Amino acid sequence: MMNFQVTPGMRRLGASVLGMEAIVAGLITPVAISVGGVEPALAATVGLGLAVLCVVAAGMLKRPIGYILGSVVQVLAICTGFLVPAMFFLGAIFTALWITAIFVARRVEGVTSR
Repeated sequence: MMNFQVTPGMRRLGASVLGMEAIVAGLITPVAISVGGVEPALAATVGLGLAVLCVVAAGMLKRPIGYILGSVVQVLAICTGFLVPAMFFLGAIFTALWITAIFVARRVEGVTSR
């Protein structure tokens, strides 16, 4: 198994991405109901559930399992596009930010630690 070392920069950037994503995920609920015509129970479960999952993942970023959960969140965010089509695009943007946060933080901290 690959050695995945968590750095402070990764935690900060990852938590920032997941925090902003939690806000967007929470806002899926009213949009899905009013614009998409989705049943309120389904919209609330998906939107608020994803928002809570973002917060939980952000809280777990001290360990590698948090990054696995964060990656699962990215897949689920893209899948919410089936309820709110704009989320296909927004989910892809957040996925790109998530990947960038991990790699940029590792690269920057690798350079500064030398």
